[in-house]
Amino acid sequence: MNTPNPACQVHGIFDKATWTVTYVVHQGPGTACAIIDSVLDYDPKSGRTRHASADKVVDYVRANDLKVAWILETHAHADHLTAAPYLKAQLGGKTAIGHHITAVQEVFKGIFNLEPGFKADGSQFDHLFAEDEAIQVGGLTGKALAVPGHTPACVAYQFGDAVFVGDTLFMPDVGTARCDFPGGNASTLYASTRKILSLPPQTRLFMCHDYPPNGREVTFETTVAEQRAHNIHVHDGITEQQFVEMRTRRDATLEMPVLILPAVQINIRAGEMPPKEDNGIAYAKIPLNAL
Repeated sequence: MNTPNPACQVHGIFDKATWTVTYVVHQGPGTACAIIDSVLDYDPKSGRTRHASADKVVDYVRANDLKVAWILETHAHADHLTAAPYLKAQLGGKTAIGHHITAVQEVFKGIFNLEPGFKADGSQFDHLFAEDEAIQVGGLTGKALAVPGHTPACVAYQFGDAVFVGDTLFMPDVGTARCDFPGGNASTLYASTRKILSLPPQTRLFMCHDYPPNGREVTFETTVAEQRAHNIHVHDGITEQQFVEMRTRRDATLEMPVLILPAVQINIRAGEMPPKEDNGIAYAKIPLNAL
């Protein structure tokens, strides 16, 4: 998908295996770009990784002679592994996430009983964004918006009239993100959705995922106006109490994402694999009865 806008062009690459959209944001061929929420292919049956999804990003960047300034994460995803290290090796750029990733690292360092050398200080990333901190991508100036609730570290990225909302919101007929992961909070998520939906009505909102109901085609762009009118969880008129009650009931029925155990422990490392053991193999841990 390409959105024609000379100020901020958006190219979305959909990964069917994880229902995730990776975005490349730029001003046209030959300009700087940012990559948002990349995907590393992972087979949970074998533990093997591949780069098919990430290579689509590489191909697009090279075909348009783009220069990668940033490889951005909206949060430490629980449903897919990031391909940030691979993309950085292929294309350059700096990895970044919101500065509250340290709280997520601290929690999951304990859950996974990670090695003593693992630092819960965000140093695995090249940069940690403070709230409303500016992001320069060539001639584009964006900013990081703190939108916690799904996780404490969730951020959205705004470039002009385009906002990349991560897992805060989904398409209007899907609703909002769950809040039952460690550090999640439904009241906090409600405030974050209202923050996004207070932007001008024509603001373009780009979803991190789409889970299309009733056989509709995959789509991942909407507007503030459409969300305020039609989002099944947070349309105008829904109170915080109503949202929290709905979200709490719904979250109690949801299973954990298929990839949460490998994804989180790798994503809090900015996509790097755990240290190899003395046989030369890296291992992802599976804590039993911990989540």
